[in-house]
Amino acid sequence: MQMIEKTLGEVLEDNVRKWPDKEFIIFSDRNLNFTYSEFDRRVNNLAKGLKAIGLKKGDHLGIWATNVPDWLTFAFATAKIGVVLVTVNTNYKTHELEYLVNNADLHTLCIIGGFRDSDYVNMVYELVPELRTHQRGHLVSEKFPYLKNVVFIGPEKHRGMFNTQELILLGEHIDDEQLNACKKNLHCHEVINMQYTSGTTGFPKGVMLTHHNILNNGFGIGECQKFTDKERVCLPVPLFHCFGIVLGVMAILTHGGTTILTESFDPVMVLASVQKEKATALYGVPTMFIAELNHPMFPMFDLSSLRTGIMAGSPCPIDVMRKVIEKMNMKDVTIAYGLTENSPVMTQTRTDDPIEVKVSTVGRELPEIEVNILDPETGKECPPDVQGEICCRGYSLMKGYYKNPQATAEVIDKEGWLHSGDLGVKTKDGYFKVTGRIKDMIIRGGENIYPREIEEFLYTMPGIKDIQVAGVASEKYGEQVGAFIIKKEGVNICEEDVIDFCRGKISRFKIPKYVFFVENYPMTASGKIQKYKLREMALEILKEKKIKVV
Repeated sequence: MQMIEKTLGEVLEDNVRKWPDKEFIIFSDRNLNFTYSEFDRRVNNLAKGLKAIGLKKGDHLGIWATNVPDWLTFAFATAKIGVVLVTVNTNYKTHELEYLVNNADLHTLCIIGGFRDSDYVNMVYELVPELRTHQRGHLVSEKFPYLKNVVFIGPEKHRGMFNTQELILLGEHIDDEQLNACKKNLHCHEVINMQYTSGTTGFPKGVMLTHHNILNNGFGIGECQKFTDKERVCLPVPLFHCFGIVLGVMAILTHGGTTILTESFDPVMVLASVQKEKATALYGVPTMFIAELNHPMFPMFDLSSLRTGIMAGSPCPIDVMRKVIEKMNMKDVTIAYGLTENSPVMTQTRTDDPIEVKVSTVGRELPEIEVNILDPETGKECPPDVQGEICCRGYSLMKGYYKNPQATAEVIDKEGWLHSGDLGVKTKDGYFKVTGRIKDMIIRGGENIYPREIEEFLYTMPGIKDIQVAGVASEKYGEQVGAFIIKKEGVNICEEDVIDFCRGKISRFKIPKYVFFVENYPMTASGKIQKYKLREMALEILKEKKIKVV
């Protein structure tokens, strides 16, 4: 693979020269689109506007928003002036936002009105009451010494905040000379993007990623799907996560394709966007594809334009994969695996891999990335089909965790291997399989149990729509197996049915001791199931039912 030695802005401007009138971004639900040249012009004006309110190279700008049209304008505008874009989880509440604004040393925070039950504007006023009294651009906050600006993404005016339109208009009246000087002073190995890990354990940490990291990872991801400049990719996944911005936007940008965005996930909106815009690729976590396939309006949509896409975030049951291939026409669908600290993808299946490979493995290494299975105890390479920790190294490794060299040293060893925390094996054919997470592994009376194995087995039981397995604390065994099941609509199955289904088919110690029927799973905003919350939920349910944990 020929490495891209350019900045985000340079790659965008290359595309403007090649395809000025080609659509780069489409919002199908509001008939809004930007060609490459229109988008670049908007980016340049916003970049100049941001400079005018005091942002300079190395400053941090946070974006707290769903996939609104100007999300990407901010992403590219900051990249062109060397400002680090810090993505903020849309599900954050006040205490989480407070932690991030402080930890990331945000200079500017950009927000929308809110999401679901969260009113972002009022939450920011609660955290930064000085906004109501200080002149815009001259904020002095007792709690956040670095914070100088808050920007509202949209036309509305809020006391103490700039809005997007004002900044773009401001930029229109500024000569390009300053912007050009900024661009000349940039290097592709500088940090341009900071994403906070989901924080499923401990405090979230800011992962520092460079132009070089995300552009090259995006290019490799697109190559695995055989992307061309004719690609039209529907992205219903959040842009604040690597799935959206790297697997999606960077893969599209580096191939000169078109991005079809939805502001947030809605199965009908996704299906309608695919049909209307003749999308060639569709992304999502398995639960998204399940929601689309199971929607009563699914048969009404023409998905014949689809060819490929990515399913990632959690393992895909074989039945779901078959339906995606057969009913959604995605014969070239791929599975990708990685972690934010690796920009993020390290392995991916290829379009011509058979379905068995796509559901039982996470594919092979991306070009220019080394992936290895290392023994967690000795650090030595494991032979084929022997379980160890999945580790990787290469161009894609993060610069480190922001202001946290100790945590960085804990995950990147002296040999340069990034330790994923996931258990896996490498087959004799060179494919990687994820067998569990080191912390997700259930240890019952000295027996190691891997949740994935039980999940795949129980998924074959009629009446089960989705299944997650996690350890439940036990006084006697250390941990017992807990199964968390979402039933198919109209199906009546009970705990005894599940246990009977297992008897004689899997080892006795693997049969769930506890079966819980749930409506949904606790997830991170990027679609990863939080198993530690399932463990907590199990203990609460057992306590309510007055069942003694043994």
